Amino acid sequence: MDEIKKGKKNQYIGVIDLGTTSVRFILFNLEGKAVTQSFCKIGQYYPKPGWVEEDPEEILSAACEAVRESIGKSEIDVSKIVAIGITNQRESTIVWNRKSGNPYSKLIVWQDRRTSKRCSELKALG
Repeated sequence: MDEIKKGKKNQYIGVIDLGTTSVRFILFNLEGKAVTQSFCKIGQYYPKPGWVEEDPEEILSAACEAVRESIGKSEIDVSKIVAIGITNQRESTIVWNRKSGNPYSKLIVWQDRRTSKRCSELKALG
């Protein structure tokens, strides 16, 4: 961080926060003060009892929209954003096709219980 700060004014760091029910983008100045933020809600899907999923395309679209909206509100030149960090939702998981970049399925959200029986079996085995 010190390398970024040296002699560089009006630069920013962005954070994409992929939460359980929304995607948020926050833009910070180099002193750590939030300059602007935006968020977009995302849906959750319950295809079976105990299953919780989200649509990865919807998440990507929400992230892009939150970034565009936040930067637009701030009127900051995007070339002044020197880094972007990403946070995610605990143990949520998804598998993407390396060649196409497309997801194989919906995101399995950390609240999903479909593997709880197997986890209990493994725990009992030590």
